[in-house]
Amino acid sequence: MPDLYNWVNVPTVVWIDEAGQIVRPNDVAFGNNAWKHVTGIDAAPHAEALRAWVKGEGSGFTEEKTRERQLLPSADDQQARAHFGLGWWLHNQGNDEAAERQFVRAGELAPHDFMIRRGSLPIRGLSSAGPEFFAMTKAWAEAGNKYYDPQPD
Repeated sequence: MPDLYNWVNVPTVVWIDEAGQIVRPNDVAFGNNAWKHVTGIDAAPHAEALRAWVKGEGSGFTEEKTRERQLLPSADDQQARAHFGLGWWLHNQGNDEAAERQFVRAGELAPHDFMIRRGSLPIRGLSSAGPEFFAMTKAWAEAGNKYYDPQPD
């Protein structure tokens, strides 16, 4: 699913209608406010919009707005996913040294893709919620980036 819809972080939400059309592209949304103190994102507005859309009382984005807001993978993103996949394969073959090089290269090509960067940590024997992860997100934020960047309504 991450490759198909270009998901780069979790949680990620995509609205898909009965015809299989994306009516709201990749977005950050939470089911409740358990993490609001960390993310600053209130779950209620997205939940209300989703509820209205499902009931037919609201709509997703227009096709034009969906295309405009859809985050398509760049060539580097695609290459990063290939490096990640090769790293996973090498790890499963017992070649952890070569796998490590692939995971590092994947992160260099797509530093914004936390599915790759965080996803490789446990494969590499590191905690996905440990010091390496927090150092990675701290460096990302210090460079002026948002870890969670929801779509504007």
